[in-house]
Amino acid sequence: MSRDAQLLEPPKTAAPGGGDEEAGGAAAPRSLLDPTDTFPRRHLGSGPDDLAAMLATVGVASLDELVDLAIPRDIRMDRPLALPAVAGLPADRPPTERELLARLRQMAAQNQRFRSFIGMGYHGCVTPAVIQRNILENPGWYTQYTPYQSEISQGRLEALLNFQTLIEDLTALPVANSSLLDEATAAAEAMSLCLALAKKEKAGGAFFVADHCHPQTVAVVETRAGALDVEVRVGDPATADLSDCFGLLVQYPTSDGRVLDLEPILERAHQADARTVVAADLLALVLLRPPGEMGADVAVGSAQRFGVPLGYGGPHAAYLATREEYKRQIPGRIIGVSKDSQGNTAYRMALQTREQHIRREKATSNICTAQVLLAIMAGMYAVYHGPEGLRQIARRVHALTATLAAGLRRLGFRLADEPFFDTLRVELGDRPAAEVLAAAEARGVNLRPLGESAVGLSLDEATTRDEVAHLLDLFAGFAAGGAGAVGDLDALLAAADLAIPAPHARSSDFLAHPVFHRFHTEHEMLRYIKRLESRDLSLTHSMIPLGSCTMKLNATTEMAPISWSEWTDMHPFAPPRQAAGYAELFATLEAWLNEITGFAATSLMPNAGSQGEYTGLMVIRAYHRDRGEQGRDVCLIPVSAHGTNPASAVMAGLKVVTVACDDKGDIDLDDLAAKAAQHAERLAALMVTYPSTHGVFEQRIREMCAVIHRHGGQVYLDGANMNAQVGLCRPGDYEADVCHLNLHKTFCIPHGGGGPGMGPICVAGHLAPYLPTHPVVAVGGDKGIGPVAAAPWGSASILTIPWAYIAMMGNHGLTVASKLAILNANYMASRLAEHFEVLYTGETGRVAHEFILDLRPFKAAGVEAIDVAKRLMDYGFHAPTVAFPVAGTLMIEPTESESKAELDRLCDALIAIRQEIRAIEEGRLDRVDHPIHNAPHTAAMVTADDWSHAYGRQQAAFPLPWVKERKFWPSVGRIDDVYGDRNLVCACPPLEAYADGEPS
Repeated sequence: MSRDAQLLEPPKTAAPGGGDEEAGGAAAPRSLLDPTDTFPRRHLGSGPDDLAAMLATVGVASLDELVDLAIPRDIRMDRPLALPAVAGLPADRPPTERELLARLRQMAAQNQRFRSFIGMGYHGCVTPAVIQRNILENPGWYTQYTPYQSEISQGRLEALLNFQTLIEDLTALPVANSSLLDEATAAAEAMSLCLALAKKEKAGGAFFVADHCHPQTVAVVETRAGALDVEVRVGDPATADLSDCFGLLVQYPTSDGRVLDLEPILERAHQADARTVVAADLLALVLLRPPGEMGADVAVGSAQRFGVPLGYGGPHAAYLATREEYKRQIPGRIIGVSKDSQGNTAYRMALQTREQHIRREKATSNICTAQVLLAIMAGMYAVYHGPEGLRQIARRVHALTATLAAGLRRLGFRLADEPFFDTLRVELGDRPAAEVLAAAEARGVNLRPLGESAVGLSLDEATTRDEVAHLLDLFAGFAAGGAGAVGDLDALLAAADLAIPAPHARSSDFLAHPVFHRFHTEHEMLRYIKRLESRDLSLTHSMIPLGSCTMKLNATTEMAPISWSEWTDMHPFAPPRQAAGYAELFATLEAWLNEITGFAATSLMPNAGSQGEYTGLMVIRAYHRDRGEQGRDVCLIPVSAHGTNPASAVMAGLKVVTVACDDKGDIDLDDLAAKAAQHAERLAALMVTYPSTHGVFEQRIREMCAVIHRHGGQVYLDGANMNAQVGLCRPGDYEADVCHLNLHKTFCIPHGGGGPGMGPICVAGHLAPYLPTHPVVAVGGDKGIGPVAAAPWGSASILTIPWAYIAMMGNHGLTVASKLAILNANYMASRLAEHFEVLYTGETGRVAHEFILDLRPFKAAGVEAIDVAKRLMDYGFHAPTVAFPVAGTLMIEPTESESKAELDRLCDALIAIRQEIRAIEEGRLDRVDHPIHNAPHTAAMVTADDWSHAYGRQQAAFPLPWVKERKFWPSVGRIDDVYGDRNLVCACPPLEAYADGEPS
């Protein structure tokens, strides 16, 4: 048995002292004393017998023979993968699951859990246990895919509609998206929206950012603006000249806590024809006048404090809301209400023609991965508490802050005159801020430095009476004249003025919809969560075979640490010395990713694959400019590229030039060479996906890189398909310069229904000095671009997942995973080739880790690719990728964690659908009334008294015998997309759409 096959076997043991190595280099059976809870065999889907059967079907003798056929010899690694060792883990083998968790516990314990009152857009909160256990920790929610197939995504779509309704109500703006990546990047997206609208009306102009905004927000906006050659001015918007500005960004409340009357400021901007963006604290809007009522055009912010832990910076859902007339410019995704084939209310992603993968270089944004799982948590937090519960939470936070303010004033400290919500700026007089900060840290408390003689404090939902008393005792030690104790907190509260004065207080109602009033007990909330979960197909039901999306196992052991408080309760701007566990996590993960990719340095900041693309191109841009080559602004992108690629290039200030592909789907090297030569003086980069989006390891990738380098450009490799390369070939070795990695794909961060994700970039040594920096925490290169995310390490708390995956798989396990990903794709392609045309293969007739089925010949029978996608729902499957990268096709990626039995089920389903198509072609099924056109079939449709179709109920709902054993019922019939776009409703349906308290 080969060493690869042995990895798939349960551990075998020998008598003590036994055994030479087996033939073929396989290791001998392990000692009876060795642990048995090894991980790779749990992650990898097939055992040795299945492996042998699949190899036989493909027609090769071994995994290595298949890999030799699929991957060009000249890019193969000449040595095994060699991940740097980690202290505390076994040196001779990967850790078991128990050993891994124990080591992560040790690392977590190095993080000092100080109480942070730093604020700056990050706040402590209380995650309701019913939400934590049943959403955050539930694979029925975190393994779902982006809801492109709406009929089997109704639960998640309703949850996201709740989130949109929450945002629209609290901001008093009529249209909101279903989440962005973080507050700072949401502000940058808002700037781009304002710019796009301004370009329709006037040329040029600056974007004005109020100096009271969070520093990380200002910096991220400046980074984005720099790529677009937009001037950013920072100052006081109340007095500045805005006459040549196309947009204005203000913070509400300000970063140091003041509640300003923004209406006159926004009106000044509007008089100058500038659109206005308000970055608003969502919890504060429960009590404060909302931006829409003050005339704002756009509101952005974070939903973090609605039940989502700090997580050392993320993941957290951001929001963006705007006016009705700007709905087609809004970045990200919008959930809308439509109807299904039976006339029932149904939800879907609306206005999808706005999506960046469709509009490519004409997209308004490159947003791909949102923060869906976190948006769902925030929306459910609002459902659970309801409007009155939110008012109680907000009033308590404000009351605690007012009590603290009263005590500080009694101690003689000066505070701002303006009203506040939860944040105070404390002027220290002649006492240095450093002394107060050090004394606070000695007491286990983090405050915010605000210059040399002031500090900031932000209270939150998790703040207690004792903590307020503790803070007052701390400040008493610095009071002028030794003012001493301030007395009882209740007395301070009684003396405090809790009224929010006009015009700041909110007078409008919010969250009037029944969904925010019905589920306030845990039992009802639990049932609501489970009811929505049951309407969504996830990896808990069946494989999700989407090409280029890598929906693989998200192992429970990998996921467990994301709920540990040592990781979740860290503020991203806490002093780094308190985060030694995180520092070790980052350093180890960066070293591992460098070894896996063959590059010299890594930035973990980008918090989505699309952000990684943008960041990599910005690093290339900075490299050229630092060398005096500012004119290099052309980016070559093959027509086969991922849809985010051209959008990212435009966002990075580059001009896209398209490169053709040949009839085999490969990049046309002659066209590439001609375009590179034509634009030699301006060539900045080539963006290339490898293996290609067509599912092939192109043979001449080294030549492509050489062509670009010969003309002075850099090679950006889209690492979305890295799961076919790990341990087999490395981008750095075949002369790429930078790549991003989708940690939510190759390295097992779950898809989460459309996010969270992580998109770190790995770069060659000459690009390392340009890695992104941050204004609050020192990271990045000495010539680094500005920050691309709000937090210095992006969505830090979920980095434990890829860390655990890489550690438990080890060098050999990771390599076998890549081999099995290639085998599984070739096995399915071999089985299906008798029934469908496999559109592209490599020179040896093999595919990579994914492949494309051509369904265009079936158009003559009236069957489109989307029809097959809907019919697969009746078999219990999510569709493969539809119509990308080629219209009229399905792109299938089985991943290494799926078993042969599951691959066979999907093959059987596709073959059965092909037989139905053949029956249409031969006249045995009606050309109009057949099960493919009418799919999916709901339980209500199949059990209705009236059944008038030309085929039977059995064929409709149970087309193969095994479907009965594991039937997943779509909750709605086929959804009318056109109706939904023509009648856009993107908030919870009006009351008349409800019957007996439920949507019709």
